[in-house]
Amino acid sequence: MTNLSEPPDGIHGYHGNNLAVRTLMIVFTSIALYNSIELFILLFLTFQSYRGLYFWTLLLSVVLGVIPHAIGYLLEFFSLAPLWFSLTLSTIGFYVLVPGQSVVLYSRLHLVVQSSKVLRFVLWLIIIDAVILLIPTTVLTFCTAYVAKPAMIRGYNVMERMQLAWFCAQEMVISGIYIIETVKLLKMMPDKDRRRTRIMYELLAINLVIILLDICLLVVEYIGFYSLQTTLKPMVYSIKLKLEFGVLGKLVSVVQNQKSQPNSSEHEEYPGFVDPTQFTTDVTHAAPRESRSRGRRGWNSNTISMESLPMSERRIRPSTQSTDGSAQPT
Repeated sequence: MTNLSEPPDGIHGYHGNNLAVRTLMIVFTSIALYNSIELFILLFLTFQSYRGLYFWTLLLSVVLGVIPHAIGYLLEFFSLAPLWFSLTLSTIGFYVLVPGQSVVLYSRLHLVVQSSKVLRFVLWLIIIDAVILLIPTTVLTFCTAYVAKPAMIRGYNVMERMQLAWFCAQEMVISGIYIIETVKLLKMMPDKDRRRTRIMYELLAINLVIILLDICLLVVEYIGFYSLQTTLKPMVYSIKLKLEFGVLGKLVSVVQNQKSQPNSSEHEEYPGFVDPTQFTTDVTHAAPRESRSRGRRGWNSNTISMESLPMSERRIRPSTQSTDGSAQPT
């Protein structure tokens, strides 16, 4: 671990001669930007209507989170722009990216969690942690860059490590709740339904990968590789956002599979979130533009209204249309 009284290597530009470090910083940033552009396109191709907590948090995390965070640190380390501009850009990205990831986790948590107390706890945890951790980190970042007194430098080094560990722990808690509830759901599933069981195990694996990525980020931070950690972070978060996008498709696939068998005796063995009657819109394909404008409804935590499903997960087609022009399940 580096000396906490020394300024982080790279806050005034990376002046090291290590070619491998410079190469990795460029590679990490390039992957983050590529993932962001790809996810941005996928969002508009797979969502029927552009609304809802999940859609907007995912979109903002990409556009105002990953992209400015990655570009800001790249400009800072290679001295390609004024320091104030680089710090401001990366700080904006940080504000949206890190808490935004937790909000993305929260936005689909209600699909498996039935307790309103747990959901409120997670929401307030995200809000309070964002206020407590983001503001001091921002102040110490600019103080370290422009004032550079030993006490401020030490405060920044401590706060940087603490906020990263805290946000990672927060995401692990949310993912842990999701994993526990998913395991409970697996126990309720009949053994003969192999496809649905396989999907739930895939969801567990995705959440475990998200936790492992957080651990890798923590390790890089605490061994003192500040430059690598700050460029690795947007890449890690871009990967986690893509995994989150896959999670939703898997969840909707479970619902669609149950919806396609309305007369099944297994229907009563599942909790409310897999009840096909909770779907208010067709999730299999995009509706016409004029239909979208007439059929939109607000976000409701008790109704699954996330209108997205990747092409690979589509299983059924609607058989009837509602009178207002929006597709309704049969």
